[in-house]
Amino acid sequence: MMRLLVKVIIVAISIFAILYPFIVKPPAPTEPAPEPEVTVTKPQVKEVEKPLHKVKLPEFGKIRDIATKKKRFFDFIKPHVEAENELILQQRASIEIALMMLQFEEPLSDIQQQRIEQVFKLYKIEDETISVENLKRALRRVDIIPKELALMQAANESAWGTSRFARIGLNFFGQWCYRKGCGMIPKRRDDEAAHEVAAFQSVRASVKSYFRNINTHDAYKDLRATRAELRAQKKPIEATALTAGLLSYSERGVHYIEELNDMIRHNKAYFDEE
Repeated sequence: MMRLLVKVIIVAISIFAILYPFIVKPPAPTEPAPEPEVTVTKPQVKEVEKPLHKVKLPEFGKIRDIATKKKRFFDFIKPHVEAENELILQQRASIEIALMMLQFEEPLSDIQQQRIEQVFKLYKIEDETISVENLKRALRRVDIIPKELALMQAANESAWGTSRFARIGLNFFGQWCYRKGCGMIPKRRDDEAAHEVAAFQSVRASVKSYFRNINTHDAYKDLRATRAELRAQKKPIEATALTAGLLSYSERGVHYIEELNDMIRHNKAYFDEE
């Protein structure tokens, strides 16, 4: 009886082994996990803004020694400032001679009249009639700007020649213009604003525009009045005597004036170097 039972169990196990693959569903094959996607980020190439001029500028930003940078900057700008002041003195002399002649009732030559008319137009003397009154009015405008003041404003406004506006547009004095396409659009300009920062083709043109701005714009009439008073008193026209008249030049107002005065005092050693 025991032997029969064992045989039955063996047969049952054999039958189960044969039928097992058909009655038990095999597990689904496991697919390998997908590899994570790798995003390749291309390095952003900063577009280099091309200069709007053909002047080769010193690379002021690469000069690490402060004294060397200042000297290079002054040596670069000062000749243009001195040349403009020299031209203004010649224009002023023409006006003074014409004024003296009219006061003595002497007629002006045709060449004198042409020169005076050109000066009147350049310095925005609205009534271009050559008269004693208009010649005196012109003398308030046709006058020098101390080189110390011009150089310090150039250094301040252009960050010693390293600013974008100086490098790209030769604008060393932060001058604005209001005709579309006249210069460079400030990156932080308000949406409703329309001004641009003027661009120039030469350093001399930039300096000349700065002089004309100071000598003609209504915002600087106090500076011109102070300068005329110094002339009348036969006193030297010093830079620090005129800085208060530049209150409208910067949004920083009084702080800008104080900064200019500090710069003038701290850089005296450079002004008269040859």
